[in-house]
Amino acid sequence: MAASFEHQADPLKRTRLRWRARRGLLENDLIITRFLDKNELQLSDEDVAVLSELFELPDTDLLEMILARREPEGGLDTPAVHRVLGMLRAA
Repeated sequence: MAASFEHQADPLKRTRLRWRARRGLLENDLIITRFLDKNELQLSDEDVAVLSELFELPDTDLLEMILARREPEGGLDTPAVHRVLGMLRAA
């Protein structure tokens, strides 16, 4: 279960998230950077965990999900993942 404190309480988590957000596809970089610039300080630990999980995907799969061309499947088909994808899509 996610900790009750907000992710911005830990600067190291922010640094790691920014580093992991660097992608091979320019489109992903642009979308994710814009999203983090706008939302980083409001992300919960659960949001950070979901983003970290999404950042494990290959670039093309991540972009397809961000653009809503496909939806999460299997272990990624959770309410938390859908919520974070919704936030990414709105960025």
